[in-house]
Amino acid sequence: MKFTIITLFPDFIKSLDQYSIIGRAKKNKKIEIRTIDLREFGIGPHKQVDDKPYGGGVGMLLKVDVVSRTIKYARKKAKSKHIVIMLSPEGKSYSQEVVEKYTNFDEIIILCGHYEGFDARITNLVDEVISIGPYVLTGGEIPAMAIVDSVSRHISGVLGKDYSSETESFSISGGKRIIEYPQYTRPEEFNGKKVPEILLSGDHKKIAAWQESKKKTIKF
Repeated sequence: MKFTIITLFPDFIKSLDQYSIIGRAKKNKKIEIRTIDLREFGIGPHKQVDDKPYGGGVGMLLKVDVVSRTIKYARKKAKSKHIVIMLSPEGKSYSQEVVEKYTNFDEIIILCGHYEGFDARITNLVDEVISIGPYVLTGGEIPAMAIVDSVSRHISGVLGKDYSSETESFSISGGKRIIEYPQYTRPEEFNGKKVPEILLSGDHKKIAAWQESKKKTIKF
């Protein structure tokens, strides 16, 4: 899986290389993370990428012509089966269902916003607009990292041979998405709270039944 991130702050994205699972996955060539500096496609000697909005308003907007050139460049270099995502509060909510859909692509191109946002015409240049939650951030880099992390976990070999994402929270069990059962480790007792006796019994069938009973179904 290849991730291409269009951003004004490529060094911020490159910090993902230091993150244990993602960094290891990149080192082992399970994933590829590439950044495109939006500033390189800016206009004039100062590489302008933003401008004041028509009709007035606070802040600056990323320019449609600059972003258009950048996306065209990214698509030209992209793998044949790719998707271009714009990160914006107006987008559809990011969920595990979306994560699983994205794993079907060979490359995900992510457009990070900044300043006050995007010229509205930029939505016509992308395949999908995504929001990671009903709140505002200063830029799209953190949401982009969340997408890289969540999708990478579903790439074969990223989590290791003994780990399966099929049993963790938000996976599907019995046709429903679930939150994983509670788990415990040593010490057996802490501040008067004990590990459930059944987990200490060694009876794997009973333990499995208890774990299944403690799963919670969720709704989106």
